[in-house]
Amino acid sequence: MSRLTEEFLRITPGQRVLDIGCGPADILAHLPEDIDYQGYDAEPNYIATARKRYGERGSFAVRAVSPEAVNNIGTFDVVMSIAVLHHLTDAEADTLFASAAKVLRPGGRVVTVDCAYVDGQNPIARILASLDRGKHVRSPDGYLSLARRHFEQADATILHDLIAVPYTHCIIEARVPRHPADVPPRP
Repeated sequence: MSRLTEEFLRITPGQRVLDIGCGPADILAHLPEDIDYQGYDAEPNYIATARKRYGERGSFAVRAVSPEAVNNIGTFDVVMSIAVLHHLTDAEADTLFASAAKVLRPGGRVVTVDCAYVDGQNPIARILASLDRGKHVRSPDGYLSLARRHFEQADATILHDLIAVPYTHCIIEARVPRHPADVPPRP
């Protein structure tokens, strides 16, 4: 987890962080103490667990990915979504990126981490991705195309060694939200 938090999330003290699809907020154990953390998840049991474990370190709300979920919550330095996109349809993932773009501060970043299909990946990694509960595992280009609709800059990093078992992760980092009028129509 330290590689993910240090090399890719790079959250520093004092930053405001939105975690879309936070689950039980286990990531908080690896983040600086003095951040302003808000976690959203559609699953009430995850939010209850997050509040019980980390209630003093952040705020948590039961919210699904929707345009209304981010109304009136302010802006954030980092918006993250870990192991969420591969559970979402293209339309739902599009809404997640649109929501992230809406609340990202100038100079801020959106970081997503999901399993991916990559040519030449370890066969075990491909099998594990295909067995995942998420039914929308994409190629890195698939994830990037979703991000680039809402961000002028989006890059992918592919890792095969983030965890101990053979697994392929696609980390998307997006910056510079497009103005809503400049977002191309969904294909």
